[in-house]
Amino acid sequence: MLAFGIAIAGTFDGLHFAAHDPSENTFYRELRPTGNQVDTDALKASGLDRNHLLQKGEEPGRALLDAKEWIERLAFNTRPVLVGYPAVFDWMFMHWYFVTYTGGSPFGFSGALDMKTMYQQKARVGIEDAGRDDLPTALRSSWPHTHNALQDAIEQGEIFARLYEWPGGEP
Repeated sequence: MLAFGIAIAGTFDGLHFAAHDPSENTFYRELRPTGNQVDTDALKASGLDRNHLLQKGEEPGRALLDAKEWIERLAFNTRPVLVGYPAVFDWMFMHWYFVTYTGGSPFGFSGALDMKTMYQQKARVGIEDAGRDDLPTALRSSWPHTHNALQDAIEQGEIFARLYEWPGGEP
């Protein structure tokens, strides 16, 4: 993982969901690479420069500790939940990095919500028809999908708020 972004999509008190502008509260870090393996496709998609990150990227331990403290401060003693489209992709990286570098994840061992599954269930479609490109226009984000970790977090936060409020039915 060379960069990660976090955006606050909203709050839920067990009864009411309150959407937030996900661009207002964000956290972003570019990391110093920890190994020698290079995924050139991922570098190309993200626009990141590995050599630059080797020189200027933040140490993962410091970045993840800062992120954990930021999440816990903004959670106001409530349980934060990682939301992703699909969550399994972001979860595997974020969970491993949090556990490895901070001793535990602010999301616990299972605090994730998968928007792909959420859409699949609400739209009553097969999982193969539940990709981000399958979303109806009303659920799509106004933010482009750029593969920049922060912009993608903001995009997903906006999709989540729309999807949460969507009653479901035919796409």
